Amino acid sequence: MQRKVLVLGAGKIGGAIVDLLHATGDYQVTLADADPAFLKQAAGDRAKALQIDVGDRQALHKAMEGQQAVLSALPFFLNPGVAEACAEAGAHYFDLTEDVATTRAVRKVAAKSKVAFVPQCGLAPGFISIVAHHLAKKFDSLRQLHMRVGALPQFPANALKYNLTWSTDGLINEYCNPCEAIHDGRAVEMMPMEGLEHFSLDGIDYECFNTSGGLGTLCETLEGKVESLNYKTVRYPGHCSVMKMLLEDLRLRNRRELLKDIMEQSLPITHQDVVLIFVTATGMREGRLTQESYAKKIYAKEVSNGSKGGHLMSAIQITTAAGICAMVDLHFDGRLPKSGFVRQEMCDLDHFLENRFGRHYE
Repeated sequence: MQRKVLVLGAGKIGGAIVDLLHATGDYQVTLADADPAFLKQAAGDRAKALQIDVGDRQALHKAMEGQQAVLSALPFFLNPGVAEACAEAGAHYFDLTEDVATTRAVRKVAAKSKVAFVPQCGLAPGFISIVAHHLAKKFDSLRQLHMRVGALPQFPANALKYNLTWSTDGLINEYCNPCEAIHDGRAVEMMPMEGLEHFSLDGIDYECFNTSGGLGTLCETLEGKVESLNYKTVRYPGHCSVMKMLLEDLRLRNRRELLKDIMEQSLPITHQDVVLIFVTATGMREGRLTQESYAKKIYAKEVSNGSKGGHLMSAIQITTAAGICAMVDLHFDGRLPKSGFVRQEMCDLDHFLENRFGRHYE
């Protein structure tokens, strides 16, 4: 019997989710969005199209009728309302949010519900937490756990050395909101765009700096168990200084809608991207100070949608959509808790990578 799911949001990631789920033949997918043009293109013959305003609670409830799970690929600020509707409808909830306040709101809803609430199912937060927790469990005591992730153009051609690859709202959130971390064993907040570091991987130079949301719930999970835990976003050298000029010198940190408009009018999107994942754990193992790392690069590629062959998906589309689809699959397969608030690090890395969607990370 096919699994009935509702996907909210017909943007780049919502469309990729539809393609991946449809290609298995195991899912009956309904795609909902307010924009008829986006909806028609993303749904095609792979999903039932439903034009609704997600802010209309009555329409949202009707869309959830008979659905076993709801996957939100919406802007983060819409997710608390979706979570509340899922609790009332009895549908399991999955989202991609990087926003800390949104996740806290989802957790409150989960505390009073009998269905599962699984936020932060993308790349970072999401897969990165699964990898980091997997490495952490290999040590008798943990000194450092450092997580670095970047979604980058393969061929940078502007002063920022960056192209838009996902949600502009989410990107600005990461650059402007406080960053959670653990320092000297205690949970702390750090400023975004600080802590600049430089490193090389496969002969290419990168920089990384503090951004918000990438740790997911790991601070809570590992507080008191690790001396230093932090997350930084990876960019090409020079990106941080230009962004700090925009955010601080021009004070666009306080004019986020203007910053969003500037970025969307000036930075083209690209499907020629690469996702870089780099996690390093250091601690004591069998009486010796030991370090272990996980490094991976994932590139854009052609992915089957189960209907007309396939089409090119960007690396960030693949990793984000595969992340949430794998968590939905693992939930239905009994590999995740059936109810309550589910943290990403509750997922076993081997189970994730063995999953048909998780294999995209290989």
